Amino acid sequence: MNARELHESIVNNTQVTFSRSGGKGGQNVNKVNTKVHLSLPISFVGGLTDEERERLRLKLSAIINGEDCIFLSVDDERFQEINRKIAFDRLESRIVNALYVPKKRKKTKPTKASKERKLKLKKIRSEIKKSRAKIF
Repeated sequence: MNARELHESIVNNTQVTFSRSGGKGGQNVNKVNTKVHLSLPISFVGGLTDEERERLRLKLSAIINGEDCIFLSVDDERFQEINRKIAFDRLESRIVNALYVPKKRKKTKPTKASKERKLKLKKIRSEIKKSRAKIF
């Protein structure tokens, strides 16, 4: 995945629409279209292999509609341009996070020293508990 190619494909292929937003803004909310809706077809996301596209579909299934488009809405701020910037940043970070593949964990065995330490601590704890017992 090439970050620059990904960014450019997001900016160039995303359909942006605006609507009236609820929330803060007073009477302005009823007059100005500040809410931003982004729609990006997964097939238009550049710089991805078929395997990465499938990973996107799996990880972002909650925000992918029936037309195989990633859909995102933002109405955090009172200004359209700020919401637009937030929306594009959010979309890009979601795609990047979905494409991240964690490293496989290698199973390790406890060392001999750690086993001995554990046994020593268990012995100490055992002695402490034995010393609390009532003597008949």
